[in-house]
Amino acid sequence: MNQAERTRFPHPSQANEEGLLAAGGDLYPETLLEAYSMGIFPWYAAGEPILWWSPNPRTVLNPAHFHCSRRLRRRLKQTRYHAYVDKDFEAVIQACAAPRREKDGTLGGTWILPEMMEAYSRLYVLGYAHSFEVYDEGELIGGLYGVRLKHVFFAESMFSKQRDGSKMAMFYLCEWAKEEGVQMIDCQMPTPHLHSLGAEDIPRDMFLDLLKRPK
Repeated sequence: MNQAERTRFPHPSQANEEGLLAAGGDLYPETLLEAYSMGIFPWYAAGEPILWWSPNPRTVLNPAHFHCSRRLRRRLKQTRYHAYVDKDFEAVIQACAAPRREKDGTLGGTWILPEMMEAYSRLYVLGYAHSFEVYDEGELIGGLYGVRLKHVFFAESMFSKQRDGSKMAMFYLCEWAKEEGVQMIDCQMPTPHLHSLGAEDIPRDMFLDLLKRPK
């Protein structure tokens, strides 16, 4: 793909009130990396074009501000659990893509479509995407994956097959981030779960300034 064929993005400030910025394009590594460097990420459902988002406000987590509850701390101390980085990226993204059970008992859809899985697997091979896995006596029970660019880690999705599985994965991500010099974890959209872990909502302009700030 030559330079002229690459997807071009408008400035994030042109996103609508919901944060939608553009539609169409591709998921080549060059496109995804350019999008992340601008604070833009893809999120769409089956049957839709690729939708690109830059929400305002933006939910972020400072690794040093991770909130570890007493219950979670007790669980982390149990020797039955083991954490790894990039041990099984494919297993993590497949678990994240699995349909989630809704409160009414039905299975919901997933936005992590096969082409998305393929795209992030390419980024993993290139060294940009990473996975964080938590095992309970050899069984994968929680994890997350995302993209690292310099001092920012863009968290894409997490899963939990056991209570606190995703929280433990986020704890280990924050520990890794502090060791690696990652200063900000982009959580994209707000949820009570993320806020309970210490994430906060900041204006998009502030997020973009932090994104551009040298390490």
